[in-house]
Order: sequence, then structure tokens, then C-alpha cells
Amino acid sequence: MPDHVHAVSPFSGPEQGFESLDPEFFVKAADALLDGLTVAGVNRLVAVGLGANLLGADGRPVMDDPAAFPVEIRPFALAHTAGLARLGERGEEAVDWVMLTPAGFLGHGGERTGRYRVGGERVPGGEPRLSYADLAVAVVDEIERPVRHRERVSVFGFR
Repeated sequence: MPDHVHAVSPFSGPEQGFESLDPEFFVKAADALLDGLTVAGVNRLVAVGLGANLLGADGRPVMDDPAAFPVEIRPFALAHTAGLARLGERGEEAVDWVMLTPAGFLGHGGERTGRYRVGGERVPGGEPRLSYADLAVAVVDEIERPVRHRERVSVFGFR
């Protein structure tokens, strides 16, 4: 059975405000997906992550640096981080998962180059950037040729 892609959000953008954000949204989404995919016989989940919980140059999560990440969006980043933790907690179950996390600037209008790099838990040095189109290429590549299992990795390119 084909992979399932998890790229959900509790709302369409920060302009909606974070007052109504359920801090358990991504945990509940992870649980629902893992349970439902198991029942449906789907054994692979490719999730799209949030760069705010990657580690910066100082070894702390990017979301902990108010100069790099807006404080008002931190509740969203914490909720997303909790969802990643849930995937890890349930990682030995029937559904294999990977989380592809854009590291650096994610450009809406960037061109599709078909090129990207995969890293670890840290934001790479330099000026990492990635177009949405190249993030999509990374997702499709991982679906068609899975090489990462039960882990989160960063995905990035450079200008």
C-alpha cells in the first residue's frame, strides 16, 4: 500500500492567532495517523517537520532564540515538537515513519531545482534555503526510494 504524507496544520496561517491552538494538536494527529494507517495496512508515513525545533549553532532549538524565531509563534513550535516526540515514542510500531524538516528559509515562490541536501538535527551553516517545490521533490524521493526510517532529518539547499 502507498505511503501516507503528513503535512497538516491546525490552521492555515499565523494570522489566525495562536490563542485557540490546541497544544496537543500534533500529538493527536500523530496518534490518529499511526492508528488509522495501521488499521488500513499502510506501513509508511512521511511527515513534514518544522525547522524551529532543529538545533541552531549554539546547540539550542531555533525556537529558543528570540532573535531567530518570533516568540509569539513558539506555542505552535512546541506543539509541533510534541508531535515529533510522539512519533518517536511510538516508533517501534507497525508504521515506519520519517520526518523531513526544512532547515533555513523555506521559499514560497522559489524555483524547482530538483536538488536538495539531507542533514541531521542541526541547521546547517551558511544560508540554507529551500523552495516548496524542492521540499516536495524530497518528499516524493523518500516515498519512491525510502532510505530513512524512524528518524527526523533536515532538508535544505543553498542559494
